[in-house]
Amino acid sequence: MSQSVSSPSKRLASLDAFRGFTIIGMIIVNTPGSWTYVFPPLRHAEWNGLTPTDLVFPFFLFIVGVSIVLAYSKRLKVNTSKGELVKKIIIRTLLIFAFGLMLNLIGSQFSHFRIPGVLQRIAIVFFFCSLLFLYTTWQTQLITGTLALAIYYFLMMLVPVPGHGMGVLLPGENLAAYIDSIAIPFYLYQGTWDPEGILSTLPAIGTGITGMMAGHIVLSGKNIEKRVINLFVLGFFMTILGEMWGWIFPINKNIWTSSYVLYTSGLASMTLGVLMWIIDVEGFVNWARPGIIFGTNAITAYVLSYILLIPFTWFTISHGLNLQALYMEKMIAIGFLPELASMIWAILFTALCFLPVWWLYKKRIFLKL
Repeated sequence: MSQSVSSPSKRLASLDAFRGFTIIGMIIVNTPGSWTYVFPPLRHAEWNGLTPTDLVFPFFLFIVGVSIVLAYSKRLKVNTSKGELVKKIIIRTLLIFAFGLMLNLIGSQFSHFRIPGVLQRIAIVFFFCSLLFLYTTWQTQLITGTLALAIYYFLMMLVPVPGHGMGVLLPGENLAAYIDSIAIPFYLYQGTWDPEGILSTLPAIGTGITGMMAGHIVLSGKNIEKRVINLFVLGFFMTILGEMWGWIFPINKNIWTSSYVLYTSGLASMTLGVLMWIIDVEGFVNWARPGIIFGTNAITAYVLSYILLIPFTWFTISHGLNLQALYMEKMIAIGFLPELASMIWAILFTALCFLPVWWLYKKRIFLKL
């Protein structure tokens, strides 16, 4: 990890808040007290469609795109060489990818070695979007993102899948799943395919590019009120286009459909606009402080959530139960609704993750993988 001590006051507070609340959402949905008892909004959609949980990951990739534009624009303005930036981009990409592999091992308690994953996809999106920003104009970036979504659509709909035919989008029977099954070694999350697989990373890069478009709006010379309006306009049209595309290419996180990209990026753009208005225009900051604190060390918080879970889940302490399972047993025994007990565990665990991140924030330490 590298360490930066830049003042958080110089950062875009609304973007940090957006990133932080997204990480809070990630931790909450990833750490229920029991996977058997989870409120429906805190589960992913089984296949087509959306739940609030299905917004978390694309929101983060959207934020990655925004952050690339803001961060590297500043560095280019102070005449940092592109070659130097590329070296740092490669190192950061490899670090994020390596930490993703480590978290996969921790999450499976070393019983499976899985190559794809959340941080791995973030690393790949960060890498391609960063290079795209450094060496192309915003117009080329827009064209590239459009082509990525269009090419993915045509590949998924027109390329026949052996044994299943053309245009099949069922679980494990589509082109993305087929490529995963023949190209990715070791363990796959869904047995024969992976939600963070190879082909679906193409539209995920498209998600990052939509964030870059929003980043260009944020950095435009217009006053902040007009920038907020433009974020809403961009978001509104992406959401509508995503909904309409979903009529023929269903909105689906599992295979990261092009309609899913536009729909979720549209919502993300409007969310960023709301936060900019409330925090940066109206100055209502205090309510968002937890998000801002999480947001300044977002990936660090995500990594910590895996590490801090170890003592609660790896070790048996009573009657064959670990501490997490024992908590659920006791809460249900005293009359708590199981789903509520499970959610309370997730919230308390997220609060635990907040403590070290808060300490880093107070010390003005911002860790970047």
